[in-house]
Amino acid sequence: MSSRRKFIQQSAALAGGVLAAAALDPWVHAANHIPSLDYSAIPEMDEDDFWAWVRLCYTTSSNIINLNNGGVSPQPKQVQDVHIKYYQWCNEAPTYYMWRSLDEGREPLRRKLAKFCGTDPEEISINRNATEALNTIIFGLDLKEGDEVVVGKYDYPNMRNAWKQREKRDKIALKWVELNMPTTDDKYIYETYAAAITPKTKIVYLTHLINWTGQIIPVSVMKKIADLAHKNGAEVIVDGAHTLAHTVYEIPELGCDYYGTSLHKWMCAPFGSGLMYVKKDKIKKVWALLSNDQPDGDNIRKFESLGTRSFAAEMAIGSAIDFHNAIGSERKEKRLFALKKYWTDQVKNLPGVVFYSPLEKNYSCGIANLGIQGMKGSEIEAALFKNRKVHTVAIEYEKVNGIRVTPNVYTSFEDLDELVAGIKELIK
Repeated sequence: MSSRRKFIQQSAALAGGVLAAAALDPWVHAANHIPSLDYSAIPEMDEDDFWAWVRLCYTTSSNIINLNNGGVSPQPKQVQDVHIKYYQWCNEAPTYYMWRSLDEGREPLRRKLAKFCGTDPEEISINRNATEALNTIIFGLDLKEGDEVVVGKYDYPNMRNAWKQREKRDKIALKWVELNMPTTDDKYIYETYAAAITPKTKIVYLTHLINWTGQIIPVSVMKKIADLAHKNGAEVIVDGAHTLAHTVYEIPELGCDYYGTSLHKWMCAPFGSGLMYVKKDKIKKVWALLSNDQPDGDNIRKFESLGTRSFAAEMAIGSAIDFHNAIGSERKEKRLFALKKYWTDQVKNLPGVVFYSPLEKNYSCGIANLGIQGMKGSEIEAALFKNRKVHTVAIEYEKVNGIRVTPNVYTSFEDLDELVAGIKELIK
């Protein structure tokens, strides 16, 4: 207990010192200029103490149990404080603090993100979310009538709609792939995509984690599909919105040419923050979505001509990375899987319960989708909130009819006990 008290006191004191220093130099916080808190006490803390401390770092509701972190996650107070401080500075003299001060922090932040992703900084563009990143790629590639694009039926709606728009505008040919989920069959996943790839295929679009269910395509399978696509002269785009800072991997391991993600999900960065990865030798062939003086140039920064945006939110990303690294990617992934396993183990054998997600490691992590025979997902969601104030999200799409349950690192086992009790009440 004393180690935890010492750790919290040190963290609070150092955080205060950082904020005081920042008052003198508004961009001292930017990216890797944020002084690290003293996490030396972490090894002395047992798991219960550690996760209790993590929970205290968030300002989540004490009245609502939020199990819909898959949509967007809250930020630790450390990140909120940095964001608010930047926002206040910007309001003192917007054009000075935004354009002449905080803007200088983008390159250190780019390097910090690249280090986390395992890429070259010159391959990372900082933007607002996965939708913006992936739309930039989808609409920026030169595709002509008849070019084939392999797309998944369970890909995210904004991305499916982007491809449909290109189909309508440019007469490209979409080849739809449907995975029967849940699955833990690597061969089946690979062969399903392989069967859709032909000599006419120009793009293979892959979603690393299916948002509806939590189904993960393992990194090794993603790489194998990407290798096959490249062998046939196609390129690969990956939607990594739900896996970055959720599961452990680096972008190059996927074998993709292009990648987009949101940082306000599992990285717990400010709302409206994301990144795009474009392999260095591919940058020139992707047209900038928004106007730039060199829209077909080879500089990754051509994708950042966004006009006025929230510099405060952007620069606070660095603090979110610091917090994630303090937990550790492996430790975080292990915790998220443990939370999922805790509640699913208690209900998976109850009568009428259906899981649309695999529960096995490597094919799922923190997300699971549960259905109850005879009930719509929307009915389950409404009842859990009414009876237990447990907030989930209903998924009624294609063959999926249930609720998506998404805890995060601040979620306690006691929170999940409420979920389990609520599910048992519905079954009775």
